Amino acid sequence: MKSTSLLVVDLQNDFCPGGALPVRDGHKIVPVVNMLIACAESACWPIFASRCWHPETTSHFNTSGGQWPPHCVQGTRGAELHPKLKLIKSFIMISKGTKPNEDAYSAFDEPRLPSELRKRKTKRLIVCGLATDYCVKATALDARRYGFEVALIENACAAVNINPDDGEKALAEMQQAGVVIETFAPFAFE
Repeated sequence: MKSTSLLVVDLQNDFCPGGALPVRDGHKIVPVVNMLIACAESACWPIFASRCWHPETTSHFNTSGGQWPPHCVQGTRGAELHPKLKLIKSFIMISKGTKPNEDAYSAFDEPRLPSELRKRKTKRLIVCGLATDYCVKATALDARRYGFEVALIENACAAVNINPDDGEKALAEMQQAGVVIETFAPFAFE
């Protein structure tokens, strides 16, 4: 059996309804993500969670010439992981976008992630979280570039969909790169 790890991407308050940069219905994936976490825990897979962890002033924000309104600012409630997310105590946090001049869409923009995965002999990475058409896509594509097998759990992700088909286009791009698109069903990942 290949060594597998689970990566929950940016399931933070600011990306859920009521947050600074919400994904419509982003909070609705939390129960599915929690079931994935429970399955990963029972299979003794390492569990990672990434978070945007931006400084107050960053070129990523439109207040400094970037694309996005301020969000996930270090130490704020908006930067916290969703309160109903049931991560185990031993999960590994990956913080990205921590410098004033970086966007950091991909969790692999944090150089520690590939080495942490290799330390745990990970061959296959299960990816879920927010948002399908931005950070999830960037993370899944980078995971493939690093040589990992990648499965994206479609019903444990949600898209921003600035254009109505952005999520579908992201899925197609990931599939083209060798990412396997799956739907979560309990016991499917044993």
